Amino acid sequence: MKKSLSKLNKVELRDVWGHEALDFTTWLAQQENLDALSEEIGVDITLVKTEANVGRFSVDILAEEEASGRKIIIENQLEDTNHDHLGKIITYASGYDAEIIIWIVRDVRDEHHKAIDWLNEHTDEDISFFLIKIELWQIEGSKPAPKFEIMASPNEWAKAIKTSTSAGELSETKVQQLEFWNKFKNYVRENDTHIRLQTPRPQHWYDVSMGSSEGHVALTVNTRDNLIGCEVYISKNKDLFNFLRDHKVEIEKEIGEEAEWVDAAVASRIKIKKVVTNVFSETEAVAYFSWLYEKTVLFQKVFGKYFKAFKK
Repeated sequence: MKKSLSKLNKVELRDVWGHEALDFTTWLAQQENLDALSEEIGVDITLVKTEANVGRFSVDILAEEEASGRKIIIENQLEDTNHDHLGKIITYASGYDAEIIIWIVRDVRDEHHKAIDWLNEHTDEDISFFLIKIELWQIEGSKPAPKFEIMASPNEWAKAIKTSTSAGELSETKVQQLEFWNKFKNYVRENDTHIRLQTPRPQHWYDVSMGSSEGHVALTVNTRDNLIGCEVYISKNKDLFNFLRDHKVEIEKEIGEEAEWVDAAVASRIKIKKVVTNVFSETEAVAYFSWLYEKTVLFQKVFGKYFKAFKK
């Protein structure tokens, strides 16, 4: 049987968002739309402020990475890229000491694509530039739907190797850590398309959002003791940690094992760990990924419930 298919039609951005600041920035600043952008680039974005001042100028959106608190600036341009906005994103990034810079545009000129690639290649692993193209599409008479497309982004592998080389030492462990988290992210994506995952970095931990700025799930690999771990990381909120500790018996029953409760000067942790033969074993990798993923989902569910109860 021959089936009738609908036709996709591209919609002009200005037909929906007539004014860049009043319409598009206001739309993008809504958390559900920032979540869609987060999903595309692998960074959890939480709004801090729109039209944030930088001297006599203002950045469209000032945000932060939910788990780490790293500053994010987002500059919008419903036109093709130009030199003016390229200069602005650098100015705004320096003004807020931002580590994640996102430039959203209608279309990308080749010279600006090369400029963002150059910035990614010549900055250290803490700085990430994203050049994002946005389009609107509709199916016949449907409401227009936004589509984000990454045109330029940091090459984490290249940055890890470049940073190590410039410091005079190429750390094999850092490269292995990055490979581990990249493979872990790919494993999760094959099994779960809903969980929000950030861009992997060459470090011994990998943060996953719990939907709260009060804390997050942190996955860890310990190459010295051959341990993999899952923990809830709480920064600067002793009341929350004490509330959770008051429910220690119930929490440990729900997660199915005893946890280590660590109350440090600044951050507090509730963690479990698993002894493994070799953290970077290729033959055991899937088993490790499975354990980390299952514990992540479990911690999100269990601790997320207590986080909500604490706020009431």
